[in-house]
Amino acid sequence: MIVIDAKNLILGRFATHVAKQALLGEEVRVINCEKAIVSGRKATTIKETQQSANRGNPVKGPFIPKMADRYVRRVIRGMLPYKQVKGAQAYKRVLCYVGEPEEFKGKAESLEAASFKKLPNLKFVTVGEMLQNI
Repeated sequence: MIVIDAKNLILGRFATHVAKQALLGEEVRVINCEKAIVSGRKATTIKETQQSANRGNPVKGPFIPKMADRYVRRVIRGMLPYKQVKGAQAYKRVLCYVGEPEEFKGKAESLEAASFKKLPNLKFVTVGEMLQNI
């Protein structure tokens, strides 16, 4: 089982890594989902998220989660072929958590390839801040 700490990691970059590991058959757990980073200007990112959350029909969707762990899992789902059997099974192997559960203390690893230090500027917003404004 792989435990990834999403604190200060770029959401899209670590989500691709998680999706690949799940497709390879690994059980993946993501902790501290509310501290993951989305790059871009804060106001623009929040506005785009609000527009996507308010789009569509409340009965038919699309349904955009407003909780950080479910939002991150939805982003990971977008990188999987979840309508095929292998993608659906991989999606079941991915679990996301807000905060750090007791069972994963000290077991989490971070990904250097997805670090926020790779951003060319310091314009970003965390998933938690972004979802508070929906």
